[in-house]
Amino acid sequence: MSTAVFGPWKTRVKRLLARTGYDIVRSTDNRGGVDDFLPFEATMRAARAAGMPVGDYLDEVMNGTPGATRSTIDELRGLGVFDAEPATVLEIGPGSGRYLERTLQECSPERYEIYETATPWADHLVRTYGAVARPTAECSLAPTPDDSVDLVQAHKVFNTLTFLGSVRYFFEMARVTRPGGRIVFDVMTETCLDPDTVRTWATKGGAGHDSYPAAMPRGTCVDLFSSLGCHLEASFLAPLGVGTTEVLVFVKKS
Repeated sequence: MSTAVFGPWKTRVKRLLARTGYDIVRSTDNRGGVDDFLPFEATMRAARAAGMPVGDYLDEVMNGTPGATRSTIDELRGLGVFDAEPATVLEIGPGSGRYLERTLQECSPERYEIYETATPWADHLVRTYGAVARPTAECSLAPTPDDSVDLVQAHKVFNTLTFLGSVRYFFEMARVTRPGGRIVFDVMTETCLDPDTVRTWATKGGAGHDSYPAAMPRGTCVDLFSSLGCHLEASFLAPLGVGTTEVLVFVKKS
């Protein structure tokens, strides 16, 4: 889950929460995380009032694309990402845990580490799924040892960060992944930015944020991971706001 405040999505969240009698308020126990625009208590109550799992509720609220999370996990399953039954999974910015929950339906890792700056959501994931919350600092995964994770993933995170912020995470992701392990994340590459889509983002995407939506040159990304001993195994497009984002699947060489 992203750590940015998305202009058009925040408006949509407020509108849908209002239908169930709740409003957005800034958390006092949060450091720039998802709780800034998706408050934990109000969102959980609204999802319950709607009779929907929170992940399904957020797909509808944030993306206007019911089943978006499920479709991404289905694609990853089809690519064999979960076939090796990863014993250790690490997720950057899980937010509400919608991808975490779907991942746990596909595999049963012994340890699921999370790096999440929004304390209410992180605490919820620890209580509900037994996740191991790691302390967050800058773009570092320092608490996680080298070559120790079977699957490292981040969904809807790097489209909201600056170029260098994302790149710093990329170095860390390659470091902690074990040889033969996979790295999965999405970025807004030029594949997602044809002229019509750029025009739509500019005119209908809302006020946005200093770094959102953030583009990432595909070639730069692929070449960087190649230099870190990771080759691109597959890619596919997933919905994001008024456009799409490209999900990349890398394998670290044994």
